[in-house]
Amino acid sequence: MNEKYLFNNFLKSKHYLPGFCNRNMTSKSTTMGTRDGALESPWQNTLEVSISNRQNAGVYDCLVVGGGITGLTAALLLQQAGKQVFLVEAHRIGFGTTGGTSAHINTFADTTYAEAESAFGLEGAQLFADAIREGYDLIAGWQQDCDFEVKPGYLYAETEKEVKQLDKIYEAAVKVGVNVAYTDQVPTPVPFKKALVWPDQAQFHPLKYLSVLQKAFLAAGGSIRENTLITGIESKGGLHTAGDIKARAVIYATHTPPNINLFNFECAPYRSYVIAVKLKGGKYPDALIYDSQEPYHYVRTHVIEGEQLLLVGGLDHKTGHDDPEKAFKALEKYVREYYSVSSVKYKWSSQYYVPVDGLPYIGQMPMSAEGIYCATGYNGNGMMLGSVAGKILSDLVLGKANKYEKLFSPARVKPLDSFSEFVKENADVAYHFVADRFGIYETDSLKRLSPGTGKLVEVDGKKIAAYRDESGEIYALSPVCTHAGCIVNWNSEERSWDCPCHGARYDVAGKVLTGPATKDLTAISTHES
Repeated sequence: MNEKYLFNNFLKSKHYLPGFCNRNMTSKSTTMGTRDGALESPWQNTLEVSISNRQNAGVYDCLVVGGGITGLTAALLLQQAGKQVFLVEAHRIGFGTTGGTSAHINTFADTTYAEAESAFGLEGAQLFADAIREGYDLIAGWQQDCDFEVKPGYLYAETEKEVKQLDKIYEAAVKVGVNVAYTDQVPTPVPFKKALVWPDQAQFHPLKYLSVLQKAFLAAGGSIRENTLITGIESKGGLHTAGDIKARAVIYATHTPPNINLFNFECAPYRSYVIAVKLKGGKYPDALIYDSQEPYHYVRTHVIEGEQLLLVGGLDHKTGHDDPEKAFKALEKYVREYYSVSSVKYKWSSQYYVPVDGLPYIGQMPMSAEGIYCATGYNGNGMMLGSVAGKILSDLVLGKANKYEKLFSPARVKPLDSFSEFVKENADVAYHFVADRFGIYETDSLKRLSPGTGKLVEVDGKKIAAYRDESGEIYALSPVCTHAGCIVNWNSEERSWDCPCHGARYDVAGKVLTGPATKDLTAISTHES
């Protein structure tokens, strides 16, 4: 049984909408806010961009779907190469994961070079290291006035098991020429047994950086339209149409491509958590610091609007599974154990996708018309990989060779050891598709729902995703995700309905926040007295 077999059988199921990917459509999004959740990240207040709604008549060379780091990088490179590019964003520039990143820029990745070598050989690991470095260099070369700072990075081990893992990470990094060394000095209060230092790592303000890219793209003659959701592409005669937009090529820079596709089986959605705290005494570490726990923690310092803050993140888990409130409490407990905290200034979360074989998928979209490209599966390294993906995709549109094309191709042959991960993730999807339908609380009234809370309930035989706002108004929705028919779960922190199968997310009114869904949750009439 292979992935294509599973995919084709899924298409035959009642949860796939025949022809949905080929309907031509753009629709207005009514979702409010500047990012894909209720919690505010520290980056949002300082975003200043110039929006262009201009649209030239005729056919564009490329339609870029998505206004994050991948989309803007690809769009700028293409526009600078003399192409006419139209970038469309479903919400606002930086609304998605780029606006919620913890903004680390590294020469190493969540998929270690040892893991990359095991799956793709030493040549593959070397190319992966080169790609990470190229993503870093793209950001370093374009950044200006976006808080870009070069810092050392430290990775430490607290147990003997972690020490063995650390040694493997060191040996593999040295093989591919990444600058790393052992150190016995780490600016952390956490006791450790062994540590590595990675010189010349970096950090930045992600939305200020997007502003730099956007202004350069517009200055080069590019066009942007916000609040426009592309739900599918119609392809004919070498042209691709989305509503009133026609283009010779399309790039899906949407973090995960929309609708039902192979990536639903090959990438698992995860949420990651960050808090920003003010410390007593002003003793902030001047470095990027990571532990080796599973799930891991990391800390770094950032001055935002003149205020020095310690960013503490990690505790990642699959979207729609564990309790976000519990994750934030655990992060705060962790930082208070080791640091003297005066206050918590920000807390927020974001989403990323983990590929089954460890490397991102960048290139021609499988089972789509020629000239439709995508990028997904960055794991927790979207800043570097999103940047290099923009370069790869722009080269593909330009017809230029790129040395990473084969390694990151979505059509690549998967390593044998990735099959167990593939089976595990898809078994989890199948479990939630069935089991969540039986875990809905039955009640005779929605009046028990407290203001500001959401819950899955059954009232008079109707399964409802119900939310009561602070004024007492009820938002009653079908809990069935419009992407693949799984049951959504309530995210009490971001105030969203999150799908545990493929990561689609909706706001309290049922509007799509993030794909792969492209249709809103269905509203339900409750007639509450």
